[in-house]
Amino acid sequence: MAKEQLHVLNALDGAKTQWYHFTAIIIAGMGFFTDAYDLFCISLVTKLLGRIYFHVEGAMKPGTLPPNVSAAVNGVAFCGTLAGQLFFGWLGDKMGRKKVYGMTLMLMVICSIASGLSFGKDPKAVMATLCFFRFWLGFGIGGDYPLSATIMSEYANKKTRGAFIAAVFAMQGFGILAGGIFALILSAAFEARFPAPSYAVDALGSTVPQADYVWRIILMVGALPAAMTYYWRLKIPETARYTALVAKNAKQAASDMSKVLQVDLEAEPAKVEQLTQDPASSFGLFSHQFLRHHGLHLLGTTSTWFLLDIAFYSQNLFQKDIFSAIGWIPKANTMNAVQEVYKIARAQTLIALCSTVPGYWFTVALIDKLGRFSIQLMGFFFMTVFMFALAIPYNHWTHPGNHIGFVVLYSFTFFFANFGPNATTFVVPAEIFPARLRSTCHGISAACGKLGAMVGAFGFLYLAQNQDKAKADAGYPAGIGVRNSLIVLGFVNLLGMLFTFLVPESKGKSLEEISGENEDGSDEGVGMEEQNGAYNHRTVPTV
Repeated sequence: MAKEQLHVLNALDGAKTQWYHFTAIIIAGMGFFTDAYDLFCISLVTKLLGRIYFHVEGAMKPGTLPPNVSAAVNGVAFCGTLAGQLFFGWLGDKMGRKKVYGMTLMLMVICSIASGLSFGKDPKAVMATLCFFRFWLGFGIGGDYPLSATIMSEYANKKTRGAFIAAVFAMQGFGILAGGIFALILSAAFEARFPAPSYAVDALGSTVPQADYVWRIILMVGALPAAMTYYWRLKIPETARYTALVAKNAKQAASDMSKVLQVDLEAEPAKVEQLTQDPASSFGLFSHQFLRHHGLHLLGTTSTWFLLDIAFYSQNLFQKDIFSAIGWIPKANTMNAVQEVYKIARAQTLIALCSTVPGYWFTVALIDKLGRFSIQLMGFFFMTVFMFALAIPYNHWTHPGNHIGFVVLYSFTFFFANFGPNATTFVVPAEIFPARLRSTCHGISAACGKLGAMVGAFGFLYLAQNQDKAKADAGYPAGIGVRNSLIVLGFVNLLGMLFTFLVPESKGKSLEEISGENEDGSDEGVGMEEQNGAYNHRTVPTV
């Protein structure tokens, strides 16, 4: 039997879309703008780092990062992000969302600046300090995932909650786009001011000394959007669901939300006491009750995010390698160092503009109409289809004149990742778990995603190498080639589609209804199966 909902939570669930909703989207979304900029801008400058710090005298090709260094530079931020998601997710449930929210942003600002400073001129010193600060940058970024999602879900009304959470996440698309556009402008300015011959004409002269500033500026600019929203993060009130259901402070919850909603709300301490003392509202993460009520849900959110990020991050981080392989980016020795940054940034900006950004906003527009389950299933399905369409006739795409077709299909995989599981895997964990465990469970789900990102980022470095060791990049063993790597990613997407059936639909329901927090678990006359009905929502929604 359902308990009576708190008036303050009813007011939030039924509130019309107001200015505070958009304020919350901007405050949380600018964190994700920064996250995406910081995580993906490294792929714009790794080729440049190789040219500057690992030039080999007399070599036919420009210097590249050695395999172990490349893996560390590309993946260390993900290691930090994974740790940050687990730590700040847990801390958000222990201390409150607001108290922890400012910490993550300040960490991102400091480490963005520090990663561009990277002490010394020796390659080992530069790479070591770069990796050190990018780990802690990732740690701050990791905290933003569970906290932003949880804050937005707990502030939103139930009618448009999915769109609001997805809008926060969609700011990632603008972050990726901003990184590409800024790299284009900066590299064009440096090329105009410090022109240089191509590597084939003058190997040493193709990398001007000033090129060392390019990668540093690109990394450091990531601190600006985070710094701009720091003050507003400190001003945002704690969510009513945390204050009432976890901190058990009915008076403070009513007071905070009265100011936010601009209505008078009654404090209900007796009702809060009743809600929070029920055994059904107090079990912990490692309890048998959690396993029974939410075990399959957590398996669904963790597995789908893990599988999605293997495909998503291996594509995103290594776009430049795929575009080089099909000839969309000229051979490295035909360009100077700064020109190569420009060409890579141009390719990534086009992909972001044509597929990544639109995909996110399609999700925002349709998630509360189609539902989370339908969008996620559809996204995984089309990612599988387009990945196989790229992989099976791969030799066809490498022939002159066919490159545009490859890029179009490749863009569609990004479009359906973002109008699909890349958005929904972020939204759903912020809705289906109890308030006292919401941030923790979102952090666990997100950390599994970043584990998948590391598999994609590290694994693709080796998998995508040419099957002929003589044609593989310097220092790498022979791989299975780009074609076979794309086939593997296709099967990964297919698995994601299957695991989606473990994820419940949360469209149009209050957070307490979805998580079972407003169900009375103390009725002796009710059978266990009936009592658990609120928790065990149908795994496969009607679509």
